[in-house]
Amino acid sequence: MRKFLLISLLLCVSFWVKGQKTLIYFEQDTVQVSMDLYYPQLPYSGKIPLVIFVHGGGFSSGDRSAGAEFCNYAASQGYAAASISYTLYMKGKSFGCDGILSEKVKAIRIAVAQLWQATSYFTHNSEYLGIDTNQIFVAGNSAGAETLLHATFWNRQKMNLYPGGLSQSFKYAGLLSGSGAIMDLNLIQKSNMVPILLSHGNCDPMVPYGTAAHRFCSPDAPGWLMLFGSAPIYDWVSKLGGTVSLLSFCNGGHELSDILFTEKKKLSVDFMNRVIAGEKFSEHNEIQLNQDCDTKQQSLFCN
Repeated sequence: MRKFLLISLLLCVSFWVKGQKTLIYFEQDTVQVSMDLYYPQLPYSGKIPLVIFVHGGGFSSGDRSAGAEFCNYAASQGYAAASISYTLYMKGKSFGCDGILSEKVKAIRIAVAQLWQATSYFTHNSEYLGIDTNQIFVAGNSAGAETLLHATFWNRQKMNLYPGGLSQSFKYAGLLSGSGAIMDLNLIQKSNMVPILLSHGNCDPMVPYGTAAHRFCSPDAPGWLMLFGSAPIYDWVSKLGGTVSLLSFCNGGHELSDILFTEKKKLSVDFMNRVIAGEKFSEHNEIQLNQDCDTKQQSLFCN
């Protein structure tokens, strides 16, 4: 019997490692969301680390194919990688200054709850999928980065939208945020700290690099939403003694939101490798760009 189970497991693993597979990770009523799953090539021994990628697009556009380049690369470096779809709640609605604040928050909350469901899929099926549940990272850019920042630090018991799912005690191994922001720095505490890799342009007109309203909306705008970007997140986590790395693109804008997962994807995998190796660090690196911008955000960096 044991021999039969072993053969069955090997057949399952062989099935999964033959390139990309698409599967449904959550469905409820009219909600059905899928992921593309990538595995490293055989052979490998033991359970493997995983990175879950969340695409950008203002919660109104984009799809999981945006994560294909990064996921393929991560798989080539020994990681399982999943690029997920999520409900684009703002499709056909305004996510700008003329939008509705409560709708913006709802869009983030839906994406967060579905990321939790995707993570839960892996924790509940870790034996079959061969995933090390202690080494699950999350990565994303723009709206995807906002999703994973809140998914990491929100209270799941209060903010979850679906029954069951990811337990409150689960902690991600780390997060990789491209041009992301969080609504409240106080959500990040020593008790829920995880290693963080941040990348951001200090001239980003969409998601603030510093502390500012989303899209720099006027306080009287219906879509006004205060956000703390990569610079204050880095400063806050550093003061709390956390492991954090910030790559600042001085004079760079929102067009660089995906650079961690395209041109700098090796840096992203190196970060995950360092975290798995148990390294502790707090580091900031600047890249000066020879271009002008209208929304330069002065902070501790890029002055």
